[in-house]
Amino acid sequence: MPPNGQSLQISTLTNLMGGAPWRLELLHDLPYDLLIWVTRGQGRALLQGHRRGISTHNLLWIPAGTLFGLDLGKQSNVLALSLPAGNGLGFPPEHCLLRVRDVQAQSEVTGRLESMARELQSASPFGEEAARAHAALLSVWFRRFLLDAPSDPRPTAALRLVRAFCAQVAREYKGGKPMADYAQDLGVTPTHLSRVCKQVSDLTAADIITQRTLHAAREKVEFSSMPFQVIAADLGFGSAAYFTRFLQNHTSQSPTALRRTHVS
Repeated sequence: MPPNGQSLQISTLTNLMGGAPWRLELLHDLPYDLLIWVTRGQGRALLQGHRRGISTHNLLWIPAGTLFGLDLGKQSNVLALSLPAGNGLGFPPEHCLLRVRDVQAQSEVTGRLESMARELQSASPFGEEAARAHAALLSVWFRRFLLDAPSDPRPTAALRLVRAFCAQVAREYKGGKPMADYAQDLGVTPTHLSRVCKQVSDLTAADIITQRTLHAAREKVEFSSMPFQVIAADLGFGSAAYFTRFLQNHTSQSPTALRRTHVS
């Protein structure tokens, strides 16, 4: 379920970041579905290991469990729809990036999202039900757009391998699993896996694991009061001291200093 407890939520770029740009930029996955509509700006997205350029009037569909990172410029604006996984609204099961060039289609997407926001923010009876109806209509638009859009090229062997690796990382990063074990599970050597990840995503396999772990670590350190040793154990670190070194190496700050940033 989206983080505010509603079955649907409309957010801005500022809401998604929550005062911490790394929350979008570092690779992570979510337990709910996310649709991001870029109304202004440009940047880069990494979706299941595939690096893509994004710009104004691009729409990203990110189902629950998809490993992704999003780097948008400071002048960018987005409208984002969060909705529960398995919501029954008909959105596609796989992540995708749509480039919407038709002005009427652009207006329809923006209008649906703004209508949802108005319903969710109002005190009108059945507001969330009305918002869900708009979401269902947006799903119909989405599927019609996909029918008319040119088919994506068949994924290369390299892209299929990176996607499989990212799916594993999203499921198993908490156990502190070494990269070599991921490679073994995928039937390739660590060297090959890392080389292919670098080719497709511009990150090594180790970088991808590190980013997902770092996102989880910072989320728990900066936005919860969970004891550091509990966080360390939950993320598969052998000791709290090793966890502290990990954070210092990647943020130049201790867990205590990071927590002071957001937790009063």
